[in-house]
Amino acid sequence: MEYKVIINDFEGPLDLLLHLIKESNIDIFDIRIEEVTKQYFNFIHRMEELNLNIASEYLSMAAELIEMKSMTLLPKKTDLKEEEEDPREQLIERLLAYQQYKELSLKLKEMEENRKQVYTKNPTDLSIFEEKKEITDAITVDSLMEAFQKFLEKKELLKPLHTKIATKEYSVEKRSLEIKEILKEKKRVSFLELFDVMTKDFVVVTFLSILSLARDQELCICQDQNFNTIYLEEKRSMSS
Repeated sequence: MEYKVIINDFEGPLDLLLHLIKESNIDIFDIRIEEVTKQYFNFIHRMEELNLNIASEYLSMAAELIEMKSMTLLPKKTDLKEEEEDPREQLIERLLAYQQYKELSLKLKEMEENRKQVYTKNPTDLSIFEEKKEITDAITVDSLMEAFQKFLEKKELLKPLHTKIATKEYSVEKRSLEIKEILKEKKRVSFLELFDVMTKDFVVVTFLSILSLARDQELCICQDQNFNTIYLEEKRSMSS
């Protein structure tokens, strides 16, 4: 048999043995220690003739094969109490285990190559591309009234308040100017954010001012999704 491979083609002595068995068209379970040893040594000698360095693990396997071959030549003991391990079965088990390992490693390598073809990226926040829904006139009033009602219930402003003299008077016109200044500075505020003074007069005037500005189209009333927070935004025409 002419060998056209070099020792670096194999990952170890077991890999070489599997190659020799495959080249001989022999089933692993049908191997003969004498034949495998002969083929193995022929290969090693061929490498030596080519002045190639033989790794110590290959020489160690050669020594094991010689030992296995010598054990098969010894007469078998007739004493049934002493069971001897068959060197051939030991070699078959090692070859089968290595073959399974090699097939698995090839499969993993194939999976690795396939994985290299897949490219991933971190999730992107697409919320900035969502179109904001501007509420129509009819829905605006209903939505604002509902939000205002919930706000009053939360702050318990629906309960009768004690009458007292206010130190500061509020008007719709004055509060509207304040809201426009706030929007000019912040560009966008939540509906409830404008109710920063918890008096009944201030709350009522602020709500009426928002309705007035919305009626005159001096602000935008937006809601990203139904039942979400209502926002007030400065209209572009206001900043010019």
